Amino acid sequence: MNFTSRITRMPSVFDPEIAQDLRAQLGFAEGDIENLLVAVGSCSPYLRGLIQKEINWLPEALDAPEAALSRVHSNLSACPPDALGVMLRQAKRRIALMTALADIAGVWTLEDVTSALTDFADLSCQIALQSTVDKEITRGKLPGATEDDVPTLGGLVALAMGKMGAHELNYSSDIDLICLFDESQYELADFHDARSSLVRATRRAMALLSDITGEGYVFRTDLRLRPDPAVTPVCVAMEAAERYYESLGRTWERAAYIKARPAAGDLEAGNRFLDTLRPFVWRKHLDFATIHEAHEMRLRIREHKGLAAQRGLAGHNLKLGRGGIREIEFFAQTRQLIAGGRDRSLRMRQTVPALQRLAEQGWVKPDIAEKLSVHYRAHREVEHRIQMLNDAQTHDLPKTEEGLQRIACLMGRDLADLKDEWRARIDDVHALTEDFFAPDAMTPQPKVEAHKFDEQILSRWQTYPALRSSRAVEIFNRLKPDLLHRLTEAAKPDEALVALDGFLAGLPAGVQVFSLFEANPQLVDLLVDILSTSPALAQYLSRNSSVLDAVIGGAFFAAWPGKETLCSELQDLLDANDDYESCLDAARRWMKEYHFRIGVHHLRGLISATEAATQYSELAETILVGLWPVVTREFANKHGAMPGRGAMVLGMGSLGAGLLTATSDLDLIVIYDAAGVDASDGKRPLASRAYYARLTQALVTALSAPMAEGRLYEVDMRLRPSGTQGPVATSLTSFRDYQENQAWTWEHLALTRARPIAGAEDLMSEVELFRQTQLARPSDEAKVRADVQEMRERIASAKASSGVWDAKLGAGRLQDIELLSQTAALLAGVATREVGDSLRNGALIGWLDEEDVTVLRDGYDLFRTLQSVARLLGQKALNPDELGAGGVAFLLRETEESSVDTLRQRLEQVAENVGARIDRSLARPLKG
Repeated sequence: MNFTSRITRMPSVFDPEIAQDLRAQLGFAEGDIENLLVAVGSCSPYLRGLIQKEINWLPEALDAPEAALSRVHSNLSACPPDALGVMLRQAKRRIALMTALADIAGVWTLEDVTSALTDFADLSCQIALQSTVDKEITRGKLPGATEDDVPTLGGLVALAMGKMGAHELNYSSDIDLICLFDESQYELADFHDARSSLVRATRRAMALLSDITGEGYVFRTDLRLRPDPAVTPVCVAMEAAERYYESLGRTWERAAYIKARPAAGDLEAGNRFLDTLRPFVWRKHLDFATIHEAHEMRLRIREHKGLAAQRGLAGHNLKLGRGGIREIEFFAQTRQLIAGGRDRSLRMRQTVPALQRLAEQGWVKPDIAEKLSVHYRAHREVEHRIQMLNDAQTHDLPKTEEGLQRIACLMGRDLADLKDEWRARIDDVHALTEDFFAPDAMTPQPKVEAHKFDEQILSRWQTYPALRSSRAVEIFNRLKPDLLHRLTEAAKPDEALVALDGFLAGLPAGVQVFSLFEANPQLVDLLVDILSTSPALAQYLSRNSSVLDAVIGGAFFAAWPGKETLCSELQDLLDANDDYESCLDAARRWMKEYHFRIGVHHLRGLISATEAATQYSELAETILVGLWPVVTREFANKHGAMPGRGAMVLGMGSLGAGLLTATSDLDLIVIYDAAGVDASDGKRPLASRAYYARLTQALVTALSAPMAEGRLYEVDMRLRPSGTQGPVATSLTSFRDYQENQAWTWEHLALTRARPIAGAEDLMSEVELFRQTQLARPSDEAKVRADVQEMRERIASAKASSGVWDAKLGAGRLQDIELLSQTAALLAGVATREVGDSLRNGALIGWLDEEDVTVLRDGYDLFRTLQSVARLLGQKALNPDELGAGGVAFLLRETEESSVDTLRQRLEQVAENVGARIDRSLARPLKG
């Protein structure tokens, strides 16, 4: 389609005399094209000059504007070096003219216009730098470089920053570049010569682009965004730049690198450099402290530019002023910096797509994102019209009525209507963004006189590590009145204060956490809820405050996703990390967020104790499934692939039964089958037995080692054959032989709860089939009952119950019921893991009656609930006198009792009844 058929808007004439004169010069144009060129020329002295200079080029160009720009690029790429200065400037004229006409007439969208300008800037940088680097190589000044190195500039890359990096270059923009070179491509002895050569080439290339000649200029270039520009050369070694950002990088530089993009030169080296900066730009935790830093940056810019008091339209800076373009960009970039470390999809360079993605991910309300996107596009179009008047790098609306009228005519709009629209747009942008950066500080703070808190506790807060910086104190002092006010609404404010004191004492640092609370008031409600109910969970939170990130993420209170979704999510996370240690730390962060989520859901009554047990178990299984290949791959890199058929992880105890609590460790057995292979074949080969023993130790370390993000789980491997005396990894042959010929009754009982979790699929299937077959073998019924009775007696003498509130130990409690259910499964010859199913199978073979099953099952549910509550509240055996009002309320809600006394009586009665039935069951033989 030609230009004419795509015109959707038309400017109006500003100066009739100029229009008439210009019309006489445009012999080739007619209709809408003539009207467009005449009106544009009458409004803009700069564009009128371009039209007159390129009057012979315009007819063919307007017939197919995209093809015309493509030819400009092709001609420039083929330009001989001695004509490059002239050809670059001619190309700039033609690009500037066509983009202006297409923009004004609505032939291209804003994105089309900014993309065309940016593509030309990229090409100009590449050609200019190629020309100057080529001269350095020809003169033998760049050590070791040949003509083949010219396209990649001998390891030099120009990073496009700002709007150029985002492919959003404005009409008369200068271009912000950071020029770096990959020093690893040069011998150490050649470093200084290479740097000097590339610095010369960079300076000459920038002059080629920015010097004003009789043909004009190409782009004004700005290299001041590089590290420490006052003391560094215009081209910096990548290693030096990386060290700078790691040690001295500031928030504004993090924000700048959101848009950074390799634009010319060694693009591959440029992308590698940006990869190294990912941890600097994208923090692994939500970074709400960025809001305050960005707000201060905005204020400093306004103050520096003298824009703080600017209110009227005349001379209003549409970029940096109140309600301007930068406000929208800061709004999007700050949200990206907050959450982009966790959500890679937010790492977008362009402003409007970033706003849309932020809305999709729940970080910005959709209506706000839409409004700001509309305002951004409108602001950018007006910015372009301002710059089209005289090709000036300005963002100020004209100060005179004449100047404003020129803008209105270029837009084909009535000036009075435009002024009203501009005022409304500026005010709306200001309101939408200012509320985010600086919520109304005049909101009255709640008073806390209703309750007198312990001054001794309040006064010691200033000594805690979390409040050692003035910035942390400043934020906390803003939070403190509201926080104390909410504590007064707890059932027992003094108990909640003590829990808050424990939380603050455990925080290693405060700025990030306090900023998180300040930006998300709903988190204060959650914190008070936890403080009032579970000081143990509050302590967990203080040691792992990053888990609060998940609460902000949007899906924290959604339904449990299930193991399949969890596995997929963890796998994506592990795939995004480059090395072994970062994978382990990523898994720890991820696990802790879900672990905290389960605890909060249970605490708030969103899930039952039974559901919590299932979720804790699925979380642990997911970690094992996800980390097993990570651990085995890392081990194989050193010692070769697993010899034979490989290995698998067998979950035992509560993990195998799917009944983990908030504080459970993991009972594991690693089983392998070397299949006759004697050793591995890696760089450092190991004998098969040693290989699998050390692989098992690597797995245990991966799970339990304290790292930067803490540990995942404690691991217990004492249930393996021969216990602590045997090898840590068990061969399949040994496992079979032991279970068939050497295992004690208690080990067969433990097998009823065993479950393959991770590893080689065929091996897991074989172990499970063996488990079922082994349990189906006829048992010596009298011996089993006798052994179990002896086990009960030994347990009772070795581990005495702590009293009525002990859910696990003692006659008629959890361990006793589980022991009987496992006995029932063994006698029935079934491989069921669930307590209720095993008890019902005991009834089916005539050993238990239906009433036994019901009483035992109900008793088990009660004590499981009691144990789940105890573990979440941080107690091995509950003591209601130490729980506090919130903890007691949680306990009574979960057990559906009205008071502690009635619950105590019920526990005693249930334990006595269940214990008596277990005694009778173990004393009687099978019927028939």
